[in-house]
Amino acid sequence: MLFSSQVFLFAFLPLVLAVHWAAPRAARNAWLLAASLLFYAWEEPVVVLVMLASTAMNYAFGLWVERARGTARSRVVLWLAIAANLSLLVAFKYADWLWRGLSSLLLLAGVLDERLPLLGSHLAADSWVRDAFLNPDDTIRLPIGISFFTFQALSYVVDVHRRDAPVQRNPLHVALYIALFPQLIAGPIVRYLDVAGQLVARVASLERCASGARRFVLGLAKKVLVADVCAASADRVFALPSGELTTELAWLGIAAYTLQIYFDFSGYSDMAIGLGRMLGFEFLENFRHPYVACSITEFWRRWHISLSSWFRDYLYIPLGGNRGSRARTYANLLAVFLLCGLWHGASLTFVAWGAYHGLFLVLERVGLAGWLERRFRPLRHVYTLSVVMVGWVFFRADTFHQAVVFLMALVGLQDGSQLVDLGTTIVTADALHPVGLFADARTWIALCAGALGCAPWLPAVAAWTARLWSAGRTRAAAALEVAGLAALALLFVLCAMELAAGSYSPFIYFRF
Repeated sequence: MLFSSQVFLFAFLPLVLAVHWAAPRAARNAWLLAASLLFYAWEEPVVVLVMLASTAMNYAFGLWVERARGTARSRVVLWLAIAANLSLLVAFKYADWLWRGLSSLLLLAGVLDERLPLLGSHLAADSWVRDAFLNPDDTIRLPIGISFFTFQALSYVVDVHRRDAPVQRNPLHVALYIALFPQLIAGPIVRYLDVAGQLVARVASLERCASGARRFVLGLAKKVLVADVCAASADRVFALPSGELTTELAWLGIAAYTLQIYFDFSGYSDMAIGLGRMLGFEFLENFRHPYVACSITEFWRRWHISLSSWFRDYLYIPLGGNRGSRARTYANLLAVFLLCGLWHGASLTFVAWGAYHGLFLVLERVGLAGWLERRFRPLRHVYTLSVVMVGWVFFRADTFHQAVVFLMALVGLQDGSQLVDLGTTIVTADALHPVGLFADARTWIALCAGALGCAPWLPAVAAWTARLWSAGRTRAAAALEVAGLAALALLFVLCAMELAAGSYSPFIYFRF
């Protein structure tokens, strides 16, 4: 079930909100847990068992860590919890990739004459496990959002170990923390210490619910009206055979994807924050207009904040952070971003993306940041966007070879002059694939709207309205409020029309 689906918008969400507001406070958590399990089981009817197993496991580890605190067993229990969580993640997300890598190495070494059969092929053909946990091609089915709920569950145990948060003895509260549907599938990664108090007692008011609804509609518009439209163009460009990619199409494709991934993921985060607010929860911000950054360091302070801060607090700082030598600091940065890339997917393209960003963070620490500070701000902005967009090529490409060919097209080393045999005639790639076939008027409108939406003008308007209220200019402030509500209503109607027309695409981060 997607936030941008008619079932969610017009059936699931109204029912959840109505019962939540009508139920006694003591029953609200149980209702939200039931609704969250239904939300997850809608897409993953059997694989929901993986999430429930993770929940039970980490609830037990939390109690065990609490009992072992102050003894020699404390760190042993923590490492057991880390190993158990990472093993679950590896089993479902990386096992096939690692197995194929091992098979390739054994082939190269001459140990094998043919590739090893996939892990899933060893399960019995009539096994219910096979039907529940394998895809038709015998690859292991990836539970939606497993990286997100695994990191959340792990942060609970670590926070209890560090005494940053109290142990939760009520299993319902731990289950709700991990399964809460607004942020279950694609984040933001909500740390236990940030919501521990809200799980026990939170304030739900009409004012906060209205604020959450506004935030939700804005996120829905970002997803449906910008991200999905850009996605159609980006997908068509990246689906082209390597010999048919022109420079113009490459730039169109990466520009569309740059806006797609931001508006898709930040739109989801806005909806998650809005939904949480409607239910009385306050989640931390996950994006702060990252495309206005003037360095890669600043970009990562603004992009997917919950993930970058998770890696900082639970990996970078424990590794030593910047407390050691410069070489150790640079090695820590590279290690963190290699793992950050691998966290996004079991592919060399994601590893390359992580290493690429880690390299630029090291370069900025070495001296590039100081050099940039002395440059004209627009030049710094161009530098940042260029680095980020090149990185998105690796992130979006299906293979490393495709990423290299795409980069060659961006710089004109593949200019569309290649000949394409159509059977009856031979034409050049640029004649076969004019830009107009990949971007209609609707696409250009979405691209322009996305470019404008990357700038923080909405917060500026909100601040301006607040100043008008405080200055006593109530008529002007009220007019801006009414105009804002009218704009949100129009956006919701446009989104509903798009959904009714069948315009739909899944959230990018569901596969992570």
